Amino acid sequence: MNIKYIIEEKLSEVILNVFQLKDIKLEVQENKTEFEGDFTIVTFPLVKQLKKNPESIGVELGEALTEQTDLFESFNVVKGFLNVKVKNQLFMDNFRSVSSGFSSIEKKNATVMVEYSSPNTNKPLHLGHIRNNLLGFSVAQILKEAGYDVIKTQIINDRGIHICKSMLAWEKFGNGETPEATHTKGDKFVGNYYVEFDKNYKKEIAELTEQGIGEEQAKKEAPMMKEAQKMLVDWENGDETVRNLWAEMNSWVYKGFNETYKRLGVNFDQVQYESNTYILGKDLIQEGLDKGVLYKKEDGSVWCDLTDEGLDQKLLLRSDGTSVYMTQDLGTAVERFKQNDIQKLIYTVGNEQDYHFQVLFKILKKLGYEWADQLYHLSYGMVELPEGKMKSREGTVVDADDLMQEMYETAKSKAQELGKLENLSEEDKEASYETVGLGALKYFMLKVDPKKKMLFNPAESIDFNGNTGPFIQYTYARIQSLLSKADDVQKDTADVILNQSEKELTMQLANFKTVVAKAAETLSPALVANYVYDLVKAYNSFYQNNPILNQDDENVKQFRLNVSDLTAKTIKKSLELLGIGTVNRM
Repeated sequence: MNIKYIIEEKLSEVILNVFQLKDIKLEVQENKTEFEGDFTIVTFPLVKQLKKNPESIGVELGEALTEQTDLFESFNVVKGFLNVKVKNQLFMDNFRSVSSGFSSIEKKNATVMVEYSSPNTNKPLHLGHIRNNLLGFSVAQILKEAGYDVIKTQIINDRGIHICKSMLAWEKFGNGETPEATHTKGDKFVGNYYVEFDKNYKKEIAELTEQGIGEEQAKKEAPMMKEAQKMLVDWENGDETVRNLWAEMNSWVYKGFNETYKRLGVNFDQVQYESNTYILGKDLIQEGLDKGVLYKKEDGSVWCDLTDEGLDQKLLLRSDGTSVYMTQDLGTAVERFKQNDIQKLIYTVGNEQDYHFQVLFKILKKLGYEWADQLYHLSYGMVELPEGKMKSREGTVVDADDLMQEMYETAKSKAQELGKLENLSEEDKEASYETVGLGALKYFMLKVDPKKKMLFNPAESIDFNGNTGPFIQYTYARIQSLLSKADDVQKDTADVILNQSEKELTMQLANFKTVVAKAAETLSPALVANYVYDLVKAYNSFYQNNPILNQDDENVKQFRLNVSDLTAKTIKKSLELLGIGTVNRM
């Protein structure tokens, strides 16, 4: 257990014994002042209840803590702040406890499903998908470490008007070409035709507006759009030609997606397809009509009135009988709870869909699904590059594959400049460039609170100094080098008197499980990212101020090797929770 929590527990007991006050929790902080002591206890909350000044409360509390517990060897009071010096033995015992229990996980007996990625099959993955995938995968890793069973899933948006646009453009302009024939990755190949559709669609709109038709009407009347809409209806009616083209083009895309996922280091336990789940949603529509939760308009379209809940009226089925995204999401949610014993379902989706998920959860609740209360939208801010926003229809997106390759190239250039991998084989060098380059990308993405919009700067992310992935990976490599030079690292050592940097480092190591629990509770990998950065800073301070291999006292040497070993394990585990690898040399 963390020393801070041990102190807080004892503190509550002493307050009850001395002042007869129940359920009082005073703030305990690590002492950052020049006054002697490891922790500072803030006594001011007791002033009003005890009607005493903070100094006298501090003295009385300090005396009681030293007399009634065996945790402290001394205390001092400065302006109402009680500074306590913890006995060295507590630090040693705590370090041993943390070290021996490092790999243990307390199971929660609950299963959480985490959805992320969920791409459209009309374009390749881009920068926004990278943040989505890294966030969803990391949250799943953190939940596992916190003791939950986790199912990682995605639903592939493999049908709809956007898919038909790519299909139609390929039919019109593709001349039968394939990804293999053109040496193009499948998802990029299909994405090119989505851009091609938009280009020709805009031309048709321009031609119609020149004839005096209003722009909004021109968008509806453009032949390309009408053909795409007809193709969607044909698809839903099971037209064999349309279905065969759809299956072939999607197979090209899936192959491309899988290559990207593999390089990004993310994976899934389950995959669902909207082409299957949209039918489930249609079944729910009839159920909702029968229950009076939904209503039908004269044109045959089906709606849900959510005005009483402070929302609006939501379309669920178009007048031509085709479904909308909301219909599909309703069916998917129901199917997931039918097929899996899950206690929570987390949707990792950007904050532009906040309203969509409010509506989804409300409709499911109105339909009588009690588990609707266990649905959660992990809403995150958009990611931009210094150049600005991206638009997929205009072909100006930052391609995920291109960005990963750029990160690899930058890491390679940096490593060659530093010249520290000269003795490695070419294969090991390549693996190192990849791990460091993608580690830089992942860490930079995940160190920011998910709710915040972020600016991703590739050059800044790969700096070997500061709050970056390579800086943390370098410290891990440094420790591996140190341990490889040690003759023997004993699992346990005799007690030693710890100095300030050693105390600070052991306290940081003891914080790991608390941070993981908090990150699981808040679904924020940023807590883990910033924790491991603080740990690395504490270790570097310790490393610079304490001789290790040339330490004369064998017990002190063994303790420092042990604390280095546990630091390396904690760095590695923290980075794993972020989906980041480590290297032994940099």
